[in-house]
Amino acid sequence: MAKDEISKGYTWIGTTPDRPDGLDKVTGRARYGADFSLPNMLHGAVVRSPHAHARIVKIDATKALALKGVKAVVTRADLPTGLTGEDFYLQENTLAGEKALYDGHAVAAVAATTALIAQDAAKLIEVEYEVLPHVTDVDEAMKADAPVIMPGCADHSVPEGSAPNVARYIDFGRGDLDAGFAEADVVRSAHYTTEATHQGYIEPHAAVGQMGADGKGEMWVCTQGQWYIRKMCSAVLGTDPAQLRVTPSEIGGGFGGKTTIFMEPLPLALSKKAGGQPVKMVMSRAEVLRATGPTASASMDVKMGMKKDGTITAARVDFRMQGGPFPGASPVGEALSCAFACYDIPNLAHHGWEVLANRPKCAAYRAPGSPMAAYAVESMVDELCRELGLDPIDVRLKNGVKEGTRASYGPKYKRIGLVETLEAAKAHPNYAAELGPNQGRGVASGFWFNHGGETSVSMAITEDGTAQVSVGTPDIGGSRASIALMAAETLGIPYENVRVNIVETGALGVNEPTHGSRATFASGKAMWEAAQGAIKEMCKRAAAKWDIDPEAVTWRDGAAHPAGENAGKFEPMTIREIAREMGSTGGPISGHHESTPSGAGPSFGTHVVDVEVDPETGHTKVLRYLVVQDAGTAIHPAYVEGQYQGGAAQGIGWALNEAYIYGQDGRLQNPIFLDYRMPVASDLPMIDTVIVEVPNPGHPFGVRGVGETGITPPLPALANAIHAATGARLRKLPMNPPAVLAAMKAV
Repeated sequence: MAKDEISKGYTWIGTTPDRPDGLDKVTGRARYGADFSLPNMLHGAVVRSPHAHARIVKIDATKALALKGVKAVVTRADLPTGLTGEDFYLQENTLAGEKALYDGHAVAAVAATTALIAQDAAKLIEVEYEVLPHVTDVDEAMKADAPVIMPGCADHSVPEGSAPNVARYIDFGRGDLDAGFAEADVVRSAHYTTEATHQGYIEPHAAVGQMGADGKGEMWVCTQGQWYIRKMCSAVLGTDPAQLRVTPSEIGGGFGGKTTIFMEPLPLALSKKAGGQPVKMVMSRAEVLRATGPTASASMDVKMGMKKDGTITAARVDFRMQGGPFPGASPVGEALSCAFACYDIPNLAHHGWEVLANRPKCAAYRAPGSPMAAYAVESMVDELCRELGLDPIDVRLKNGVKEGTRASYGPKYKRIGLVETLEAAKAHPNYAAELGPNQGRGVASGFWFNHGGETSVSMAITEDGTAQVSVGTPDIGGSRASIALMAAETLGIPYENVRVNIVETGALGVNEPTHGSRATFASGKAMWEAAQGAIKEMCKRAAAKWDIDPEAVTWRDGAAHPAGENAGKFEPMTIREIAREMGSTGGPISGHHESTPSGAGPSFGTHVVDVEVDPETGHTKVLRYLVVQDAGTAIHPAYVEGQYQGGAAQGIGWALNEAYIYGQDGRLQNPIFLDYRMPVASDLPMIDTVIVEVPNPGHPFGVRGVGETGITPPLPALANAIHAATGARLRKLPMNPPAVLAAMKAV
C-alpha cells in the first residue's frame, strides 16, 4: 500500500523502511535462545511423566549421578515449600510434587557436561508411579464422577454441588432474555466444540541460567517478557527477584506461548546445585508440544434470536473450557467477553465454566478465548442469516457496535472501526468474485480488547544528535521498527537516526511482556512521553543559548525554534547542534517515562474467505482470503499486513487441520510436526489485506494493537464457507477432510 494511502499527515509514520533487525536475522548474526553459550557450561535434560495422571511413589537418581559427567539432579524436594496460589501452580508445573498431572509433566531434571550425557542420565533416573484414572475431555471432566485432578480447586464463584473439576464459574448479562427470544422471528441453538491447538512457534523454549549459593543469578532466555520470567522463576525457587537479572534473546515466535514459564527455573536450580556452573536447556519439539501451553479445548452452546429484518433480539452462550490441571489458565473469561463484542444486542446472558483436565497448562495464544467464541457465535449468526435469506455483512452492519454503544462486557465503546471494516469488506472485489461448483464464501467478524500494562521507557540523545530508545518489550512482531518510526516522527529526525534497544531487567523499571497487542501501543506511548522530556530539555538548552525564557521555545522538524517574533529572531538550533554541546551546557540529555498506560483501543476485523471442497475426499482448498482490520494508525503498514496475514494463516490451520489428539491412555498422539498438521505454504492462498484506519483517541499517534484480532474470524469464516459450498454445517473443529466428508454424507 502506498504511503499516501496510509497515515496521512506524517513524515515517517506510514512508511515501510527496512526493519532494524533485518540484517542480523538474514545473516545469522542474531542470537536466539539456543545460540547462547558460556564457558564451563553444563547441559540439562528433563525426565517427564509417561502417564496422564499418576502418583509419584519414588524417584531414584543413584544410577544417573554415578554416570561420568553428571553434575546435578533436581526434583521437587529441592524446591522450597509453602507456596500458595499461582506461585504454587507455577512450581507444581515446573516439577511435579505428589502427582504427575499430564503426559509430559516434568518430574526431575539433570545437568551434565554434554547434552548427550544429560539425556542418557535422564533415562537412568528411575521413577515409580501409581497410575491414576485420568480425563482429557472437557465435558467428561465436568461430570460428577470424573477423576478429581486437584481437590479443593474451586474458588468462591463455583456453585455448591458443582463437579469437583470446576475451578471457576462466570455469569453476567443484561436485559430480559425470555422477552428477547419471544420478540424474535427465528430462534436457534447449537453446540460447538474446538480442540486445543499450539502456537506452533518455530523456536523451542531455550534458556541459560546461572545461580550461585548466594542466590544471585543470571538468565538468558527466549521470552516475551523478561520481568515476568524474573518474577516467576524467583517465586518458584524462593529467591529474591532483585538478585536475578534476565536478558531476553531474539525470539523465534511466541504468539502468547512465551509469556509464562515452563522449564525456565530448572537451569537456575541445576546451576545452584552444581556449584554455580551455568546450565543450558533447550526443549525438543516433542517436549514443546507435550509440556508447554497450547490454548484450551472448548465445548460451547449458543442460542440466538433474530427478526426477519436481521435484528438480533437476544443471545446466550454457555462456554466450558479446560486450561489443563491448574486453576486460572483457561481463557473462558476472555471468551465470554469477546463472544458478542461485535454486536449491539439488548438481551444477553453469558455463562462460563473453567474446568481442570489432565492436559498441559494452557498459555495465551493470540487473542486467547476469542477465536473459540467467534467460531460458535459467528457460525450461529451465519446460520440465522442463511435461514432468513439475509446478506451476512448487511446483518452485521445492522447490529454492529459503534462509538457510544455499550459493549456486551460492560463499558461504552469510544471511537472504534467495526463498521468501517464491514463496509470495506463489502466493497472489496473478493466479495463479488464469481464462484464455481463446490465453492462457497464465508464471512465472519472478530474482536480483541488490546492492553496497556506496566511500561517503562528511556530515551537518550547521543552526541551526534541521534537517539537511543530503551524498551522492555521484546520485539515479536516489528515493534522495534514501529517505535523507531514514532520516535523519528516525534523528534523530527530520520528513521535511521533512531536505535531501539530491547534491554534486560536491570536497565529499566518493570515492563509487562509483549502480550495483549500492547508493545507498539504502550511502549510507543511511553516513548512519546519520554521524548517530550528530552525535547523539553533541548528547548531549555536552546533558550539558555539565546538568553530567552524556555517557554518561548518550540520544537519542530528536529530543531528548537523561537515560539514567535516576540521571542526574538534566532536561527533554529538543530538536535545535532544542541547535542554536540550538551557536555558543556548541562550534561546528558534524556527522557524517561513509566506508567500503566490507559486508552488501549479495541480492535475489530472482518474476514471473507472462498473455498472449494472436493466432494469425493472432503479436502478444502482455500481459494482466496481477505482480511480487513482497523489498525487505528498503521505505523509500519508492511508489518501491519504481516500481522493480518499471520493471524489468518494460523486461523486457517486451526480451522482445517490442527488439533491435539489424545489416546485412551491420555498420552498425546501427535507430538511432532509430522503429525501435528500445521499449514505449509502450499496450503495457503494469497492473503489480501485492507488496512482500515480509525485512530485510537487514547494514543498520541492513534495506534491500536493489531497482533491478535486477525486469528479470531478465520475459524467461523471457513466453517461458513464450507457450509456454503456443501450444505454441511460443521460444528466441531478441526474441519479436516474426514470430518468434512462425513458431514457431507450426512446432509
